[in-house]
Amino acid sequence: MGKKRITTEGEKTTGEAAPKVVSASSKKRIESGILHVQSTYNNTKVMLTDTKGNALMWGSSGGAGFRGAKKGTPFAAAKVGETLALKAQAIGLKEIAVVVKGVGSGRESAIRGFISKGVLITSIKDETPVPFNGPKPKKPRRV
Repeated sequence: MGKKRITTEGEKTTGEAAPKVVSASSKKRIESGILHVQSTYNNTKVMLTDTKGNALMWGSSGGAGFRGAKKGTPFAAAKVGETLALKAQAIGLKEIAVVVKGVGSGRESAIRGFISKGVLITSIKDETPVPFNGPKPKKPRRV
């Protein structure tokens, strides 16, 4: 433990660094972006990119603290959308285009959670992959 050292106002102690000041203006300012929502039966992932497709920030239901079957719920997806919207407002995001992929229950609620913080949506696009041929059927049983 050691002895405590008392310093006066004019004295500086050695080994102590000055506290860092982090400002919101040091981050890159973005006006518009793309919100990618991937919703499965077990989880919901939300990623915010700029208009070129470079990832800026992301979040998921599992990362928000939900575990097990609760990760796939609409409530968990809404919470992820809200937390991502707060981060997006810090970098000055005003409008987004939404790209949805997957068949889970958190598709719509993640978007609703995002727009609840005042971000304008310009378009919603569904890019869920749909098989057009399907898997090969099983061979008939030989008896």
